[in-house]
Amino acid sequence: MALGIDDIDETQAPLLDHLIELRARLVRCVLALLVAFGVCLYFADPILGFLIQPLKGAFADGQGQLIFTKLYEVFFVELKVALFAGFCISFPFIANQLWAFVAPGLYANEKKAFLPFLLATPLLFIAGAALAYYIVMPTAFTWFLGFEGAVGGLEVEALPTANEYLGLVMQFILAFGICFLLPVLLLLLHRAGIVSREQLAGARRYIIVGVIALAAIVTPPDPGSQLILAVPLLLLFEGSLLIMRITERKNRCQDKADDKGEQPATGA
Repeated sequence: MALGIDDIDETQAPLLDHLIELRARLVRCVLALLVAFGVCLYFADPILGFLIQPLKGAFADGQGQLIFTKLYEVFFVELKVALFAGFCISFPFIANQLWAFVAPGLYANEKKAFLPFLLATPLLFIAGAALAYYIVMPTAFTWFLGFEGAVGGLEVEALPTANEYLGLVMQFILAFGICFLLPVLLLLLHRAGIVSREQLAGARRYIIVGVIALAAIVTPPDPGSQLILAVPLLLLFEGSLLIMRITERKNRCQDKADDKGEQPATGA
């Protein structure tokens, strides 16, 4: 017969092995997340206390409080805190498992090309999260609390709930951390040949407008927070263009060297 069963089995066996390996690595990732979640749940109060510090610093000394309007609200807040912190702690292990699954299918030069992006991703995310926690959130919360006071003969006082505050903090950290991955995205697109440095440089004015619009969406409606996000993003964009220029120049030099090495020697 033209189609033999042996050929089908030979093509299916490697796929089945890959699926089994993928399942095993996903199980390890889930177990790592569950272990980190359990540890963080035990330390949920100190972690929540750490996340509260930007709001505490925005209030005057001895003032300010977090309230909860539902009896079960604080319990679910601690679950969210533990899950969020557990994912952050277990992410290096999860990323390592994904890389270990993908790496055997890559050539040596491809591994060398993608490894810097793999290392830069958590560093840039941490940098964005640190900017949000130490600079943006204290500035934004101080601005928000500035609306307290007497209005129409009534006292307006800020009484944030624990659940709403935690949601706002997670929005800040995730938004800034993900936005700081812009260089990784641009450099990957450039290396894949989808966009060129000239195209990005030519679209600079549109990218500036897009960055400002993105900063206005993911940050509170105060100009300070928007500038604190927009300026680093623009600097990261310009840094990405500089890295692309250096990479292109290095590739051109390498191509010239290879061309010279391939030229046939002429006899005397």
